[in-house]
Amino acid sequence: MKPLVIMSDFGQADGAVSAMYGVAYSVSESLKISDLTHEIPQYNVWEASYRLIQTVGYWPRGTVFVSVVDPGVGSTRRSIAVETAAGQYIITPDNGTLTHVKRLSGVVAAREIDEAINRLPGSGESYTFHGRDIYAYTGARLAAGVIDFSGVGPEVPPGSVVELPLPEPEFDGKRITGDIDVLDVRFGSLWTNITRELFLQLGVKHGDRI
Repeated sequence: MKPLVIMSDFGQADGAVSAMYGVAYSVSESLKISDLTHEIPQYNVWEASYRLIQTVGYWPRGTVFVSVVDPGVGSTRRSIAVETAAGQYIITPDNGTLTHVKRLSGVVAAREIDEAINRLPGSGESYTFHGRDIYAYTGARLAAGVIDFSGVGPEVPPGSVVELPLPEPEFDGKRITGDIDVLDVRFGSLWTNITRELFLQLGVKHGDRI
C-alpha cells in the first residue's frame, strides 16, 4: 500500500474532489490519500507542472500522484502514467503537466493508460470527468497494489511525453535573463528559473540593487 496524492484545478466548492476520494476508497479503504492542492487556476497546465516539481521529490519511492488539470478532456489527448527517476508515479493527461518533472527530475518509463481495463466500472458513457473515472481509479489501483506499473497499459517512449516550452536562463557576462515561473500565492514571492549558482556569477553583494 503506497501513498496516493491528488492534485486538480477543481477547487473545493462542490463534490468533485470528494467523488475522486470515493472512487479511490472503493478500490481500497486502506489507502492513505493526501491532497497536493486543488487550487490550480482552471486549465493552467503550466502551474500544475510547477506544483508537481515543487512537491513530488519529497515523497517516498512508490508514491502515486494523480494530477487532473485537463483542458482537453474528451479529446484525443493521451492518458498516461510515468515513473520518475526517484521512483514515484504520476498519472495525468499527457498535455504538458509533466514538463518540469521530465526536464528537471527525469522520467524513466511511461505507459498509456488502457481505459478498457483501468476505468471505473459503469462510467463508460462519461466523457467529462476522467479525473474520477480514469485517473483516480487507476491511481488507487496502482497505490493499493491491485496492479503494478506494467498493468497500467502499453509502454510508450518517455521522450514522447508532451512538454511545454521551458526556456533556459542565460548569462552574457553582465546580465542574466530568465523567467518568473510562478507566484508564491500566499506570501507574494516571485519564483524564477534563475538558479542560485547562476545568480552568484553576477557578484551581487548584500544591499546592491539589481
